[in-house]
Amino acid sequence: MSNKEVKAALKSAREAIRNKDYKEALKHCKAVLKQEKNNYNAWVFIGLSAAELEQPDQAKGAYKKAIEYEPNQLLAWQGLANLYEKSNQADVKGDMAEVYQKLLELYKSSDKQKWCDVCNKLAELYHQEKKYLEVAELWQKLIEMKQEEGAEKAELHQLWKKKIQFLKDSTQDQDYKTEQLLLSAFEHALNSADTVPGEDHQRLYKDFIQCLSKFPHEAAKLEKACKDMMALYPAVSYPLEVLFLHFLQSGNLSEEALDYFSRLLEMDASNGLGIISCGIKCLQEKKYREAIKNLTEGLQKTSQCPAAWHYLAEAYMRIHRHRDALQSCNKALQALGTAEGPSLRWKNLILQLKAEALIKTADAGAAEEAIQALEQAAKLDSNLGSAFRHMGSYYRDVAEDKSRARGCYKKAFELDGADEESGTAAVDLSMELDDMDTALSILNEVTAKVGSGAAKWALIRRGLYYLRTDQPTKAVPDLQAALRADPKDANCWECLGEAYLNRGSYMTALKSFRKASELNPELTYSFYQAAAIEQALGKYQSAIAAYQEILKKTEDYVPALKGLGECHLILAKSALENYFDRKAVDYIEQALESFTKAAKHCPDVSCIWKLLGDTCTTVHLISPTTANVQVPASLLGQNEGKEVLKKRELLSLGGRCYSRALKMMHLPSIWCDLGINYYRQAEHLIAVSTDSSETSELLEKSLQCLKKAVRLDSKNHLYWNALGVVASSSAIGNHALAQHSFIKSIQAEKINVVAWTNLGVLYLTTGHIEQAHEAFKTAQSLDPSYLLCWLGQALIAERVDSYDTMDLFRHTTELCMHDEGAKGYGHWVCSTLQDKSNRNTEVYQYNIVEMNAIPTAQVVLTKYTERNPDDASAFTMLGYLDDYLHLKKQAAEAYGRAASLLKNSEDTERYKTAMQNYGRSLCALGRCDEAIEVYTSIPLTDFDGFVGLALAYFKKGLLEESIKAYEQALSVAESEEDKAHVLTAMAIAEYKQNRVDAAQTLLFKCSLQEPCVESLKALCTLGLLKKDVTLAAAALKELKKQEKRDRSLDERCLIASALHALQGRSVELQREICKAIHCTPADPALWALLAQLLPFYAPGQAKAGAVAGRIAQVLDVNHGKEALLSIAVNQLAAGCLMAEDKKNNPLKNIQKAIHLSPDTPGAWAVLLAACHAENSAACLSRAQPPRAALERTLLAAVSAQTAASNLPQSYIQALEEWCLCQAVASLEQIGELSAAEALCNKGLQSRPEHPALLLLLKQVQCKQLLQTHGELPDSILKELHKTVMNSSTSVAAWQWLAEMYQSQRMMVGAEMCYRKSLQLAFQQGSWHEKLSSLLRLAMLALEVCMANVSDDHWPALVQEATAEALKLSPCPLASLLQALLQYQCNMAARETGGMLARVVQQPGTAESIVAVARWYLLHHLHAREDPQSLKVLLDNAKAKGDVRVLELQEKLSARA
Repeated sequence: MSNKEVKAALKSAREAIRNKDYKEALKHCKAVLKQEKNNYNAWVFIGLSAAELEQPDQAKGAYKKAIEYEPNQLLAWQGLANLYEKSNQADVKGDMAEVYQKLLELYKSSDKQKWCDVCNKLAELYHQEKKYLEVAELWQKLIEMKQEEGAEKAELHQLWKKKIQFLKDSTQDQDYKTEQLLLSAFEHALNSADTVPGEDHQRLYKDFIQCLSKFPHEAAKLEKACKDMMALYPAVSYPLEVLFLHFLQSGNLSEEALDYFSRLLEMDASNGLGIISCGIKCLQEKKYREAIKNLTEGLQKTSQCPAAWHYLAEAYMRIHRHRDALQSCNKALQALGTAEGPSLRWKNLILQLKAEALIKTADAGAAEEAIQALEQAAKLDSNLGSAFRHMGSYYRDVAEDKSRARGCYKKAFELDGADEESGTAAVDLSMELDDMDTALSILNEVTAKVGSGAAKWALIRRGLYYLRTDQPTKAVPDLQAALRADPKDANCWECLGEAYLNRGSYMTALKSFRKASELNPELTYSFYQAAAIEQALGKYQSAIAAYQEILKKTEDYVPALKGLGECHLILAKSALENYFDRKAVDYIEQALESFTKAAKHCPDVSCIWKLLGDTCTTVHLISPTTANVQVPASLLGQNEGKEVLKKRELLSLGGRCYSRALKMMHLPSIWCDLGINYYRQAEHLIAVSTDSSETSELLEKSLQCLKKAVRLDSKNHLYWNALGVVASSSAIGNHALAQHSFIKSIQAEKINVVAWTNLGVLYLTTGHIEQAHEAFKTAQSLDPSYLLCWLGQALIAERVDSYDTMDLFRHTTELCMHDEGAKGYGHWVCSTLQDKSNRNTEVYQYNIVEMNAIPTAQVVLTKYTERNPDDASAFTMLGYLDDYLHLKKQAAEAYGRAASLLKNSEDTERYKTAMQNYGRSLCALGRCDEAIEVYTSIPLTDFDGFVGLALAYFKKGLLEESIKAYEQALSVAESEEDKAHVLTAMAIAEYKQNRVDAAQTLLFKCSLQEPCVESLKALCTLGLLKKDVTLAAAALKELKKQEKRDRSLDERCLIASALHALQGRSVELQREICKAIHCTPADPALWALLAQLLPFYAPGQAKAGAVAGRIAQVLDVNHGKEALLSIAVNQLAAGCLMAEDKKNNPLKNIQKAIHLSPDTPGAWAVLLAACHAENSAACLSRAQPPRAALERTLLAAVSAQTAASNLPQSYIQALEEWCLCQAVASLEQIGELSAAEALCNKGLQSRPEHPALLLLLKQVQCKQLLQTHGELPDSILKELHKTVMNSSTSVAAWQWLAEMYQSQRMMVGAEMCYRKSLQLAFQQGSWHEKLSSLLRLAMLALEVCMANVSDDHWPALVQEATAEALKLSPCPLASLLQALLQYQCNMAARETGGMLARVVQQPGTAESIVAVARWYLLHHLHAREDPQSLKVLLDNAKAKGDVRVLELQEKLSARA
């Protein structure tokens, strides 16, 4: 057939098909195919016709032939699709999907709508075949196609919803990618919704959350979606319910989760899930009954919640309602049904809990059922170790089969290496079964598998294992590693502390126990161990505080009571070693109280009764008068309160306590303690001279107890030594037994210094000196610091009159305090001091001076007399040493005690001597009435008694009686020196009665005989008082001849200085003192004298006086207050201020002096002057006075100290008047005029005609007038002149009047007043006042010159006054005034600049003077246009901080 025929045939076929004549169409198509077998249209038409004729196989074959020839033609594919769609055969669905995919490919670029239709059909097909990923991907492509076409938001929203519809019901069969596409669809749908919030949006959100809840791995998205929905729909409970179920299912019951539960309950109080949440919260808070109530109520409303049933079962288990827990587990398992996914974990937990409940019920058959439950749990998890753990719990707790329990725990731990409970139980049971190797192997295996710091439980147990096996060094690293895993485990810190303690590392153990107690304050053991370590380290006060803290929490904690008592007992023993007996008694009382409480709580503990015995026996060292101890009444068998026991009763109580301890524990140490206690009781009875039969009985008991101790333990050297001490006592005197015991003690312990010393004492008491020396020598070689062997050597030296006796006794006092050593050393010091002829010997210098013997002996004798208050000779020696140390009150007390002890003695001579000593010491204290009474109470026959009585009368003011007593002393005086001394004393008494001639006669009588230093001094002093230069000079000349006999060079120098001062020879006065210092430069008294006199007689050398005072302070620190006072006065005289030296200035030094001696009135007066000086300096620099408003306080301090002192009344009056004037002047200076006037008026009330106060009052009033009026009328000026005339000898008064004239521009009158003041200053010889008057006169004249007054008188006056001032001293102010005069005369002259520059550059010049010179020099340099010198000046100003000069420079530069 031709092509035309083919086309015609195809056209006919098409027409036949259109007319539904499919058979005809087939004929035409077959005809075409005979001609063209690959004709596409023919095959398509055949497929279409065959399909209509219900010949699907032929149709399918035709379409496939067409596709084979033209695979990219659409018609065949469409036909095949229609054929498959009409077919109901299941096997065509796979081909249909292929057809749809091809259609999608062909439609994609040609027909978008049909592509979408085919896409829908293919998606539906995939959905039917459960190919959810393909469905999701197709929908994704469809939506992307619509987005590319620009579809509306609503249309896209519907597409997303359709996609969700396809996928949401089949979430369990979807893979991860499909799930993510579904979730993405939900998110897009939610974001593309039109109405938000809205019902459709809300439903969609619920579906989204429901979908997320099916995916366990999308927990974070679920939580976020629920929170977002809650934010949009706060009234909807659904998201809260889902969150609750999510948290419940996951077991994550955090604070946040519980907060959501609370919100759910607030939204709906009857909501079952909300009530369940309350129950879970109560369970966490351990409120188990409330939890059961809420969980039960919630499960009645929401019964299908397995987790809630599990929590209910757990709550029942907590309160031991095991059957109810079992029922809850069964209901939980019913609710779970066939568990899948996350539910498997819950089923496993419930089965384990059920097994635990069955085990706890302990019913018959319960174990079998429990095992079945555990087997069922194991099927769910083949490696379930917890099943075996529960079986182990059953065998351990119910069946009590530790061996099988250990096997189960071990199996559980093998299955689950992270199961700490099983591991710990296996280890603990192994250790209980004494299978240490198994326990250690488990622990080693665990610690080897994990890294450092992990498996904390294993590390702790291995550490405890090492502690148990006494290997603390190995325990420490394990416990440290455990702490690295959990640094806040208090129990682990406690274990580490125990390991350190066993290792001997006390400080680290202490830190560990403290850390444990900080982390857990309930760990009483840690607190106790920390306190015990402090006690072991000797920190007893800290240990006591720690024990007391423990007892505040636990009053009956016996270890703390025992430790507290031990600390107090140790402190008591330490106090006794230092002779603080009263403090020791306090500690003993506290120790007894603690031990008694401990014994009350634990009466059957032997060591507590032993410690009670030790405490009671400790008082044997204390004197009976001090040893009155308060003992708890319960210790004496009474009910409440305390009883005061004396020394004997307390020692007896100690014996009873030892006996009580022996009944509980038969130990040799307690037998030894009991024997020593009996010995101490006997020792006390011997000391107080009581019944000898009782003493013998106690000594016999002591001996038997010690023999018993030796029989029980013959190798203990302490028991042998104690037996030897008792046997050698004077009451027993069994020297053979004593020697045997000491030798046995030495044999038992070779290094036995105590036994060797006791053996030496035994030899010494029996007269074997050489053997005693050898024994003491051996003891010294064993322990050179042991006191008693040195004391034994000292006693031997004393017995053989050795040269080293005193040195040996001194060495004993250096080692430790002991009665024999103290009294022996005191005796030798006093004996040496009584020998007046040895003062210049080397022995005296070494033993007394260099070894500081007097204060050392005084200290040890003070301690000795406190413990031995009945030793009169010791009190006499103590009083003698107190006299040497000028401790007058203590000396009087010691002599008084000695006299009272000797009052009833038969030795009347000793009593008489003691009373004279007592009277002398009372007289030295100023208690003259008592001294006279003491002297008159005894018969006086010797020289010392009469002299003492005479002195007491003299100090009391009974001069006639004093002279009579001196006459009696003169009659019994044996030596000429004593007679001379008595005559001198009588002369002084005569002078006191104004009988000067009689006094002079007596002194001349002394000098006619052998010259006496004291009488010559008195005669010289009398000449000075009479102002008789001839007499004083003659006496001084004779005194200087006695230089060898007179060691008090300072007194002789003082007298010579007074004579020079009387003659007005200041230079000779200085030379006299300097000459003496040159001879003996190490004498502090001479330096102090120089420092005291220089400010008065050579004020220009005041700085040298300050240096002399400092040297005196260094040479004699005991007189630091006087030296500091002299230093401050000299520095004030030299014009030193705090601005010059912050540390060494008058104010600082006088403050130090007041701190050292606040009862010195003169020091307070100097402080007032120092404050005034500082305030004056501040006023000159126009600054605020730093120490204003102190005047009244300091004035009151001076008055208070003078009232309490014994100073002469004339001195007190002069000091108070000076201080009052100083205070007024200070107040006036700082502008407190009203206060100054009030103070003046107050002073004038008691001294109405005092010229200085009247003058000050006028000064204050004038200053007030000047402030208000400016000018003073003539009447006032006349009155001022009259007032000054009343004080015409006052330089300051004339200077003030000159200032008043100067203020009124009366320059000539001012000049005359200044000249008058200068005249007075020269007459009085006052260096300061001369210089002050000259400078004031120069300044007056300069002021007139500066006012450009054309009169040659004033410039000449400036030159004259400043020249005279410079002759007196190189005064910088005088140089400045000369320079200013030159500046006024010729500012630009070179000489002007030179003079000003010299003032600026002169070292040591006050900054106030330099600042003025710098100011004028700056003007001068600008006038001369000297830039180089100007730069130097400005650098100097910057260095000194002179702001005014720098500001002036800026102004002058700007002006230029």
